[in-house]
Amino acid sequence: MTKEEKAQVVEEISHKISENNHFYVLNAAGLSVDQINKLRRKCFDAGIEYKVYKNTLFQKALEQSETDFSDLYDVFKGYSGVFFSKENGSAPAKIIKDFKKEAKTAEFKGASIDTAIFIGEENLDMLSTLKSREELIGDIVTLLQSPAKNVISALSSGGQTIAGLVKTLSEREG
Repeated sequence: MTKEEKAQVVEEISHKISENNHFYVLNAAGLSVDQINKLRRKCFDAGIEYKVYKNTLFQKALEQSETDFSDLYDVFKGYSGVFFSKENGSAPAKIIKDFKKEAKTAEFKGASIDTAIFIGEENLDMLSTLKSREELIGDIVTLLQSPAKNVISALSSGGQTIAGLVKTLSEREG
């Protein structure tokens, strides 16, 4: 690979890093071609891009980034596959977790979720349960609506109670 080709690959990686809010790194050493193809199919179905780059080129792209990714440098050793996701930070983690059931040699190395760095297998379960931005907004809207619904409900039922009381009192006098 010539210097120009390497520079072009580094530029491509830099663009992908800036374009995608989330990326995950998987140690895919020892996986068969069939297993890799199944993994790529799962990624494609979920709208996630899976690529394999030379570790040194990926690290150079990280170094050129405005964000400090220095904690991830040690992750890029061996055979590294990278998952890029624009929207949902937990989708690649779910795919990796599911894929590890059938490919025991696959190992989660690390991830960057909105520039937060997570390294090691112990973080995979937590990352797979992260809510997407849309889910979080929905939860907040539900929480904000809840007190208003309670007040309206109390006022509505209170009105019926008062009307019932007035009716009962008027029937007693009569």
